[in-house]
Amino acid sequence: MDHNDRSITALVMVAHSLVHTYEMTVPIFVALWLSQFRVIDLGVATVPVTTASVGAVVTVGYALFGLGALPGGVLVDRVGSRRLITACLLGMGASYLLLGLAPGMVVVALALALWGVAASVYHPAGLALLSKGVRERGTGFAYHGIAGNLGIGLGPLVAAILLLVVEWRTVALVLGVPALFAAAYAAQARFDETAAVDAASADGGSKASSDVDSLAAFRTETRRLFGGRFLLVFAIVVCSGLYYRGVLTFMPELLGRLPVFEPVPVGRFVPAPVRDALGVSAPGRTLNPGDYFYSGLLVVGVVGQYVGGKLTDRVRVEYGLAVAFGVLAVLAVLFVPVTSLGLGPLLALGAVLGVVLFLVQPMYQATVAEYTPAGTRGLSYGFTYLGVFGVGALGGGIAGTILAVATPTALFGVLAGLALVASLLGLALGRRPE
Repeated sequence: MDHNDRSITALVMVAHSLVHTYEMTVPIFVALWLSQFRVIDLGVATVPVTTASVGAVVTVGYALFGLGALPGGVLVDRVGSRRLITACLLGMGASYLLLGLAPGMVVVALALALWGVAASVYHPAGLALLSKGVRERGTGFAYHGIAGNLGIGLGPLVAAILLLVVEWRTVALVLGVPALFAAAYAAQARFDETAAVDAASADGGSKASSDVDSLAAFRTETRRLFGGRFLLVFAIVVCSGLYYRGVLTFMPELLGRLPVFEPVPVGRFVPAPVRDALGVSAPGRTLNPGDYFYSGLLVVGVVGQYVGGKLTDRVRVEYGLAVAFGVLAVLAVLFVPVTSLGLGPLLALGAVLGVVLFLVQPMYQATVAEYTPAGTRGLSYGFTYLGVFGVGALGGGIAGTILAVATPTALFGVLAGLALVASLLGLALGRRPE
């Protein structure tokens, strides 16, 4: 990588890690909200706090995370990535500060909505920047994915550790600060956002370029995108988003129900003098092993992101997606039965799930770049993350509703069906003629 590649990659790694730190810390809080709050006071009515209602609240924030990606993608093609990434970081920091001040679920919902709006512009901005500014694109995607997974895994881990000594609101306040420092860094960063496109043009690159600068152009480019194989790519990423959100939103809650992950009093592991020094001697303070399993599952996704990024330069990503989603279908079918086999088998399945769940992400990101022109790359990634995180946000609500009226077995059966559909779509994408 040259200096420009490194500068861009450094910025998107910082921003990507923070986006997913905030995103995946929410499920850690979900279990606490379910136990701490009894109703959601809407003024004219109250709604009981259940997995279904909390799932709906979380879905609002996650849905905005995806829905805002489309206008974010249009803005990327007009104002550039760096400015949007700076605004994203500022908004996310502010949202977690608001979350830390929330007296009830209504303000929690507002904070999550603000986070969703702010975070929504990141993926079209960051991925367009990588695809147009970094010459070693596959490697850039790999490092970008690794940083995201470090945020995905270490963010919840840091939150779980902090919860041993402070309440969740203080954790939210602490987590909100790094984004503000990152925004200051992004505001002064300087690099060539189109270095890779310029290089491709000089080499006679075949990708057509265009731009979206009006509503008519937006409609034209949208029809152009969905008139080709991007339609199949979009369907794949929707299935991916539903699976991703469906399997992760209530994972800490589901794990907490298992005997092997029963809460353990902190005093069993921490000597009294240390507890007193850390301020964790209050009665009832417990360690939740399921939270650490959840964090570990997300951390091993780093391996999946790296392998997936490297595979995009070596195999046909369409068939790679088909195989990976086939494996995810099998893992969903096995998850509930394996939970009864003990800790060892469950750890093994969790590790494989963590790797494969994130292996597909750099693959579909690269697939989007293959089937879209450089001039509308922001729009293309906007639609992609509208599918992944916008439509995909319904996965959290679906999961909460299923758990409220049925069993985890039913939930994982639905998830297996989604993965199977994505696998078949990958095969169709690979076999369809150019």
